[in-house]
Formats: sequence, structure tokens, C-alpha cells
Amino acid sequence: MHAARHYLTMICAVALLCGCTAFKVVTHYVSANEASVPVGLYELDPHHWNVSFDVDHFHYSRFVMRFDKVSARLNWNGGGIAASRVEATIDASSVDTNVPLLDRMLKGPDMFDAARYPNIAFQSTTFERTGDDTGTLTGDLTIRGVTRPVKLTVTFNGHAVNPLTKQETLGFSADGHFSRAAFGLRTWFPAVGDNVHVAIQAEFGKQKE
Repeated sequence: MHAARHYLTMICAVALLCGCTAFKVVTHYVSANEASVPVGLYELDPHHWNVSFDVDHFHYSRFVMRFDKVSARLNWNGGGIAASRVEATIDASSVDTNVPLLDRMLKGPDMFDAARYPNIAFQSTTFERTGDDTGTLTGDLTIRGVTRPVKLTVTFNGHAVNPLTKQETLGFSADGHFSRAAFGLRTWFPAVGDNVHVAIQAEFGKQKE
């Protein structure tokens, strides 16, 4: 009898906990106020991000390639986005077009040459605010050992404690454009366009001190 009562108590406790968690998820609120963000080091959430490039394909459509391995660190300072810095590393060999033959060609010496240049890197330099939660982020992009400045239009989606991970979490959206020829990526032009569109979605979780 005692064991059955203990088991029932455990079930009720788990149900209550799950109910509270579900309630927190449903009622979750994210603040767009940068001043609410604690200063510190934030790292890219390994499960909630997307980085993709897309280019013109014979003027039929924009052909999309995504990357499956990306890491990023955000040093958030008291001055908000304008005073903070982000750096990201993309594994060039993780390019994924859903076409295995094309993936091998993109990793090869005619394009990313991932064997010699395994990483695509970005390091921010300046941020110019264009609205309450938007701005232009300028940074240095490095592909195949060539570094060029690029601009990204960034939206700060908000900050809160994630109800599942319990981490202070920041969310961003960003997009921009660059010339692939500027990085020596001229293969298949003009069948494949020169203008590369970058699309980014990212969540960053605060690391423990």
C-alpha cells in the first residue's frame, strides 16, 4: 500500500512538473529590449540555427545550399548590439545541396576547396543601427583564404530565459549579399550567378561564468 501511494505521488509530481513546463512554453515572452540582456559570452545553440547561400540558376530559380556544421560566439557587452562582437566558423565540407554529386563538386578544388581551406569564417567589425531592433552589421568574410568585407542586415528578435534550457537566450535573423567572384569562386559563371544571397537564423545561449 505504501509503495503504491509513493508511486502515485511520483506520477502526480511528474504530471505537475510537465504541466508547469508546458504552461511556461505556451506563455513564453521574449523581450526586444537590448538593455535586458546580461553581459557575457553566448554560443550558438547547436539545434536552432540555419546558414544558407543561394545563387541564380539559369535564371530559373535561386538554388539553395545550406551548411550542416557551424559554430559561433557572441561577446555581448553593455552597449548592446553596437558594442558587441560575433565570430562564426562554417565547415566548408558540410555544404549540403541534397545532390551528392554537386556536394562533392562544391567541396572540390574548383569551388570551396575544402581540403585546403576547411573553414569559411566571419568576424564582425562594426554595427550601424537602422531601427530599434535592426541594423547593418559589417564584418570580414573569409573564403578560400581570401578576406573581403561584407554587410548583413540584422534583426534582433529578442531575449529571454529559454523555458526548456533555462539559459539566457538571444535570437537573431540576418541576410546579405556578396560577389562570389571577389573570393575567386568563378566556376560555372554565367550559368550560375555571381551574386550570393546569405540567409541566417540563429539562437545564442549564455555560457556559465
